[in-house]
Amino acid sequence: MNGLSNRIMSESSLKPLLEDKVAGKEAIFSRFRQYRIDAATREFYADVRVSATDFIYPYFIVDGENEIQPIRTLKGISRFSIDQLLIDLEETVALGIDKILLFGVITDNLKDEIGSAGYNPDSLVCRAVRAIKKHFPQVVIFTDVCLCEYTSHGHCGLLDGEKIDNDSSLPLLAKIALVHAQAGADFVAPSAMMDGQIQALKEILKAHKLDTKVLAYSAKYSSNFYGPFRDAAGSAPSFGDRKTYQMDYRTSHQGIEEIAADIEEGADWVMVKPAQAYLDIIQRASVAFPTVTLAAYQVSGEYALLKNGADAGLINEEQGFLESLTAIKRAGANFIITYYAKDFVRKGL
Repeated sequence: MNGLSNRIMSESSLKPLLEDKVAGKEAIFSRFRQYRIDAATREFYADVRVSATDFIYPYFIVDGENEIQPIRTLKGISRFSIDQLLIDLEETVALGIDKILLFGVITDNLKDEIGSAGYNPDSLVCRAVRAIKKHFPQVVIFTDVCLCEYTSHGHCGLLDGEKIDNDSSLPLLAKIALVHAQAGADFVAPSAMMDGQIQALKEILKAHKLDTKVLAYSAKYSSNFYGPFRDAAGSAPSFGDRKTYQMDYRTSHQGIEEIAADIEEGADWVMVKPAQAYLDIIQRASVAFPTVTLAAYQVSGEYALLKNGADAGLINEEQGFLESLTAIKRAGANFIITYYAKDFVRKGL
């Protein structure tokens, strides 16, 4: 701590109200500029800091060998075959990022109406989990549990005509979670937004005596910011949209109610998604459920806007994502799922 910081702490930090003479009159007002007069002082007073251990880094995996497929809508992000994923993980782990979230991306010919490729014990995700645990046992693996990547119609649940059948979807989501857990996943993360999905997963895991934890996508809003992800994962619905099961962003209380319901069903961690446009929900959740670990997902569209804004010369990218990630943590998130995790650490931020 430099001399200036010492002086500020001893003389001013506990007494922000100072007397001064203004136009010959006695004036009492708060002085805060002293807390930001130079970089060293700003650094001293910063009370929200983001670090590598705060991050969960998403990976998209594909079948095959030697596959690295850049994703057009997510600059800097690629799909990896398992062998190339292991190579990329060497850097990720070296950067101090020890938590990852896996999404399986399969070809259309492997998809069917019931998403059976998702709950095959030798599925793409299961094989990836086993390979990662063999080579990087210290990495905490989260796996996405949903039907949208594996169904021919691209919806997150089974269909009844053109409606999503909530209750018939639950056993299949549970089966996906089970095979992922049996492969060695540390967390299963159901993102389908089916009512009762946490209870269904907890019951099947308990029945098989597995201690795999559940990260609930509790407050997941129907958002326009998911567009690049659907391209990356090949999971866009073939008709309609997901507004009947994902949350309406015009509601202010349902997110907290959904989080409470997931906790009641046994969720170990909960999540708000997206993050940047829902900082109010993150903040409210952190206050309402202070003992429950809270994650927030800076989604593909939020990432892409920062990337594209920087490419257009509208913002400084490093400062943009630093500010964005800090805001998410400041709102109350314990962990942040973000495509910026590696860039953040590489830049020494």
